[in-house]
Amino acid sequence: MPSIRPRRSALYVPGANVRALAKAPTLGADVVILDLEDAVAPSEKGFARTRAAEAVAAFRQAGVASEIVVRVNGLDTPWIADDIVVVGAAAPDAILLPKISSAVDLSRVRALVPTDVALPLWAMIETPRAVLDPLSIALAGDERLPLAMLVLGLNDLARETGTRQVPGRAPMLPWMMAALAAARAAGIGILDGVFNDIADLAGFEAECRQGRDCGFDGKTVIHPKQVEGANAAFAPDAAEIAWASRIAGVFDLAENAGKGVVMVEGRMVERLHAEIAQRLLALAEAIAARG
Repeated sequence: MPSIRPRRSALYVPGANVRALAKAPTLGADVVILDLEDAVAPSEKGFARTRAAEAVAAFRQAGVASEIVVRVNGLDTPWIADDIVVVGAAAPDAILLPKISSAVDLSRVRALVPTDVALPLWAMIETPRAVLDPLSIALAGDERLPLAMLVLGLNDLARETGTRQVPGRAPMLPWMMAALAAARAAGIGILDGVFNDIADLAGFEAECRQGRDCGFDGKTVIHPKQVEGANAAFAPDAAEIAWASRIAGVFDLAENAGKGVVMVEGRMVERLHAEIAQRLLALAEAIAARG
């Protein structure tokens, strides 16, 4: 089984906010996204780019446990070419690309990356075109610059479609699940979108649970106070771990070697359930290793 890296929470941090950049690695997020796009005013783009590159280097030197990702500006902006060169040289764990609408967009970005740079790309799914065909994006692989993650951008989708962002997200669920299925078909990860009302922790926690139940790997967050809730929601609880421990190796027993299904404590367990349990235990172990 391939190693698992927890991505329960992915905290956006404004690239121009020096104080926030310094504090970000101490907040417990599995992923820190240094943002050069939405969180940065046009007049500060160059400053943010430089500060983000410096932060990546500082985090590397300090041995920061969080995965470090930089979100660059979009293809239709005058900043992306410089973003790609500077950020690529800094070598974060990945570059997050906003407003990717098609596989062609990914090709255009890859053409901007210097040939001596090799790192994963993450793609935002936040346009009507993207949600109509997320699979073509998810399958647009590349050996040097592989696509490793889809990230939902539901605020932009709401703006471009007129869809209301209501509790339960019923209008957006078809798009969310289509993107999730595309990610799984391609064998890559996917993160849920942000929750805007920072003061509504109950609403945030409910949306985290929904995202977890839908199958997302974690949730993007916009404030440090949301990190703990996301980490809790997307981590296996004690009961899940206990049951997974009970069934993960059940088909390794000699008496079950030739069976496709067994009964454990009155519940039917198939081999696929054992595989799910093994993945859950691997995730729990990876989370525990983060401390």
